[in-house]
Formats: sequence, C-alpha cells, structure tokens
Amino acid sequence: MKEDQAISALGALAHTQRLRAFRALVVAGPAGLTPSVLADQLGVARNALSFHLKELSHAGLVTIEQQGRNLIYRADFAHMNGLLGYLTEHCCQGGVCELTESSTCTTC
Repeated sequence: MKEDQAISALGALAHTQRLRAFRALVVAGPAGLTPSVLADQLGVARNALSFHLKELSHAGLVTIEQQGRNLIYRADFAHMNGLLGYLTEHCCQGGVCELTESSTCTTC
C-alpha cells in the first residue's frame, strides 16, 4: 500500500458512523450486508449511511455488488490487511513484535 492510499483509508475511517459501518461489514464477513440491513443495525438514516458507504468505497475499504435490485456491501479484507500491513511495516525496527496482555510491544 502506498502512503496516499493509507491516508485515504484512514481519513475515511476517521468518522464515527463510517468506522461503525466498516466494523459491521467486517463482522458480516464475505456475505456482506445491504444498506437497509446495515442502517437498521446501526440505527442511522439510510440516506446518511449511503453517503458514508460511498466514502468507504472511494477509499477502497468496501466493495459493492449488485444482486438483482439489491446492493451488497462487503469489507475489502485485502485492502484492510494492506492498511494494517502499511501501519506495522517497520514495527519494532524490523524485529519480531510480540504483544503482551497489556497490548504493548515487548521488543520495543
């Protein structure tokens, strides 16, 4: 992942509703969710959710598939893993980073 892609993804996630929507799509897994189901789960207006899903899509974090009359939104796990990889690429100066129960790196 390149720096501009990471900035775009992090910017998209830097909003409460978009972060909640993305997390819900991660939980839904490969099956994904329709916007109406996702809106009901999150308790948000469908038109507001549509805006947030568009932002997540532009950042590459979600994919959209047309199934008949429905749109299915899914988390793009490859892009998500790319972002996580970018963020941790040089963790602990290239050494093995093992987390303890307190979530701190034991080799840093």
